[in-house]
Amino acid sequence: MSTTPQLALPLLAAAQSQKHVTHNEALMRLDGLVQLAILGCAAAPPSDAAEGERWLVADGADGAWSGRSGQIAVRRDAAWDFLQ
Repeated sequence: MSTTPQLALPLLAAAQSQKHVTHNEALMRLDGLVQLAILGCAAAPPSDAAEGERWLVADGADGAWSGRSGQIAVRRDAAWDFLQ
């Protein structure tokens, strides 16, 4: 069974419900924010970030974080998800 990185919340399997995509997305976002612990504040994404890492995006951010200043960047599925 797949679980979320921080809280190990169970994710629905595709065969369980047609709503699995939306539900899993909500769980992943919740997982990124609940019991929030960021690793630091940076203007550019770290090149070696691990799954589930959370960073506060600094003012003047560039690259993949351009235009995301003040948001929380969460590493998920080898990409960055941004939360307010």
